[in-house]
Amino acid sequence: MSPTTNAESLRADSARVRARMLAAARDRMAAGGLDLSMNAVAKAAGVGVGTVYRHFPTRQALLESLAAQSLETLVATAVAAAREPDVGTGLAALLRAGLRIQLSDPALAEVLAAVDAVCAETLDLSRDLAAAIATLLDRARTEGAIRPDLTADDLRRLLCGLQHAVRIGATDDDADRYLDILLAGLRP
Repeated sequence: MSPTTNAESLRADSARVRARMLAAARDRMAAGGLDLSMNAVAKAAGVGVGTVYRHFPTRQALLESLAAQSLETLVATAVAAAREPDVGTGLAALLRAGLRIQLSDPALAEVLAAVDAVCAETLDLSRDLAAAIATLLDRARTEGAIRPDLTADDLRRLLCGLQHAVRIGATDDDADRYLDILLAGLRP
């Protein structure tokens, strides 16, 4: 076997192990295990805890890796919302999608609630998200569609809080009602 082939197979094996750890972590979160113990993830994935830490140095890094695809979807939604001709429709679409995505991916909810990101990809996506939301909010302020003091960070926190309110026992009808209440409260 050539050195290149050996290195390629090691990289492929490492990618498979990483995918197995992410699947184990995702399964734990889906089952309500939001603590994401690295030992439990290692055991469920059939690897040593050192392997988990080698791929994910912290719990936050693991959460961000789990949430990466959902965060990409949220960024794309925010960009589309910022381009929506009717700013009110764009804002409502962003909030509805943001809530739906968080409810389907508890890792994203935790990543959005965190103060700081640790992964470069998450930092980049977070900047893209903030820029799209800032564009949307600037347009909304200019058109008088929202309170002038609303910031992108306010919107992030409110959306995280809304997700939490729905998770603690609201129905789908309640989720829609909560969104309507939030949207009404954002108006000047």
